[in-house]
Order: sequence, then structure tokens, then C-alpha cells
Amino acid sequence: MPRIPGPSFGLTLGMVAFIGPLAVHLFFPVIPAVKATFGLSDALAQFTFSIAVLGMGVATLVYGPLADRLGRRPVLLSGLALFLAGTALTAAAVNVWLLVLGRLVQAIGAGCGTTLVRTIARDAYGPERLVKAIAYLTMVYAVGPMIAPFAGGVLVDAFGWRSVFGFALIAGGAITAAVYAVVYETRPNEPYRGKSVLRDYAELFSHPRFCALVLQSGFSTGAFLIVGTASASLMKELLGRPATEFGLYFILLPIGFLTGSAIASRVGSRGRTEVMVLIGSLLCLAAAAVQAVLLLSLPPAPLLFFLPGAAITLSQGISLPYAQAGAMAMVPRLAGTAAGIGFFVQQFCGAGFAQLYGMIADGTVRPMIIAVALSAALGVAAGAVAFAQARRSARAKFD
Repeated sequence: MPRIPGPSFGLTLGMVAFIGPLAVHLFFPVIPAVKATFGLSDALAQFTFSIAVLGMGVATLVYGPLADRLGRRPVLLSGLALFLAGTALTAAAVNVWLLVLGRLVQAIGAGCGTTLVRTIARDAYGPERLVKAIAYLTMVYAVGPMIAPFAGGVLVDAFGWRSVFGFALIAGGAITAAVYAVVYETRPNEPYRGKSVLRDYAELFSHPRFCALVLQSGFSTGAFLIVGTASASLMKELLGRPATEFGLYFILLPIGFLTGSAIASRVGSRGRTEVMVLIGSLLCLAAAAVQAVLLLSLPPAPLLFFLPGAAITLSQGISLPYAQAGAMAMVPRLAGTAAGIGFFVQQFCGAGFAQLYGMIADGTVRPMIIAVALSAALGVAAGAVAFAQARRSARAKFD
């Protein structure tokens, strides 16, 4: 008889979701400080951020298949141990390359969080409650981005940028202890039947709808990360605002995400996956267009970055739970692998667009407008493909 997860189980899964913000969002206000400390270019300063996003995404390609083969709990604990080691190395870095190495190890460890939280949630709560479970976990996850940039900004202004990683080390240690005490093994008892990792990948990627759903998640994440990293630099260098103020304004972005996730949770299984994904994609493009008009017609101001940015994250909060659940439901026995691929594509696209911004940044708002518009437009294209594939499959059933 399967175990029934209690409140402490769900709470601990939510705590694991904080590992991602500790590796990504906590670093936003650190970027200008690191740039000044090591005398970095815009592109190299952005690289200290995007290498973590990319490393986290690549790691999920490993965590998913390992969790399907070896079990969820040991793989999760191993990833958390890596996160702690990388965080300690980053805090002690004496040059930019040690910083990059520490960030990479930290991110590889953090990659266990989002992938395995989704997979464990599917195991424990069942496919019928998966969209609602992911939406609620995503709402918990959204609290991390609310707290992390503000906490990071306060720490940077008060104690210097290294203190940010000391905070991450303490928080990560507490999360690891909670997982060890509370999270039990949830992998189904039936033997794993995947033939090889490459064949599992090939089977999933043979479904165009799967490809479209994971790409849409990636493009919507790209829009968010561009807004987050660009506003961090522009607030400091263009507007001359302190890191703490950036952290306060940044709260608007996760509030938008939280609102979108709440909408997805309320709609739940009543909303068709591809319809909700397409709605979220169109909202993201509309928000990007509004932000472009405002920034090109008015003098730059914090709210011009963050109010349209909140609409972008709201759209992501609506589409992401459906895209994730739809991708994992494509081949149920490969749910862990599908979650890993989905998160990899999400992080890979996010890192790619964040680095694209770093390469074209010139101290003005135009590069941010261009990068956000491109990612939002590609998100609509992916959402439209998923919608068309779903309609084609539905028609085929009636023929």
C-alpha cells in the first residue's frame, strides 16, 4: 500500500524548491559587485550568472535518469551535498575563475532540486493531482525569488558579496537536514524498463508535442531571466540605485509568478494543457510589447522594468505547470527523465538568452527590449505548435 504524504513531506519538498533560488536568484544583486571586484566586462560578469543556469540545466539530464534507476532519495541527497560544496568554494574564491568553478559546482548540485521535486511529487500525489501539486510547489518556489534578491541586496550592501554565499551555505545545510529526516523513497516498486538513456531521450523527443512543451518552458524562462539580470545591471549602472532597492523592486517579479501559479492551481485539470500553455505564451508576448513601448517612450525608471516584468512572470506562472505536467505525462514510465529534459531545456534557453543579453548590452534599455521580445515570440511559436499537435491528435482519435 503506497504511503500517504503528510504535511511535513509537502513542506520539505517546498523547501527543496528553494535550492534553485539560492543558486540563481540570490546572485542577481551580486553581479554588479562581482563585476567591480574583479574588473569584469559585461559579458564576463553575465557569464558568472549564466554558467550557473546552464550547469543546473545540464545536471538535470543526469538526475532524471539516475532517479529512475537508483531511486529519488539517494540522488537528491547527493545533489544537495554538491550544492553545499560548490557554495563553500564560491564563498572562498580569490579570482573570477574560481568563482566560476564554484558557481558551476553549486549549480550542478542545485539541479537536483527542481527535477526531483517534480518527480517525487508525481510519485507521491499521483498523476490526477499532479498539475495542482506542481502549481502549489511552484507557488512555494516563488517565495524564494521574493526573498533571495532582497536578502542578497541587504547582505551585499551591509557585509559584501561573499556574505551572500555564507547565507546560502547555512540555508542549504538546513534544507539537506530536513530532506534526510523527512523525505522517503517514492520510486515505484516495479523494475525500471528503460533500455538506455539515449533511447529514452529518443523516445521522448520523437513526440513533437513533448518538444514544443519543453521549448515553451525554456523561452518563457529566458524572458524572465533577461528581465532579472538586465534590471540588476541597469538599476545600478544606468539609474545609480543600490542593490537593496533592486531587491525590493524585484519582489514584483515573483509576485507575478505566484499569481500566475495560483491561477493555474485554481483552474487545475479543468484547463486543457495546450490551451493554457498558449494563453501563457500570448500573455508573455503582450507584456514584452508593453514594456518595449514604455521604455522607448518614457525616461527609464524602476517600475518600467518591473511592472511589465511582473506580467511576464505571471504568464510564466500560468503556462509552466501545464507544460511540465504535459511533458511528464507523455511517457509515464519516463517521468523522471522527462522532468530532467524539461528542466534542462528551461535552464539552457534561460542561460542562452541571459548570455545573449550580456553580449549585446551597451548600458541602455534597447538590448533588453530586443532579447525579451525574441524569447517571447519564440515562446508563442512553441505554444502554437503544441496546441496544433494536440488538435491533430484529437482529430486522429475520431477518424
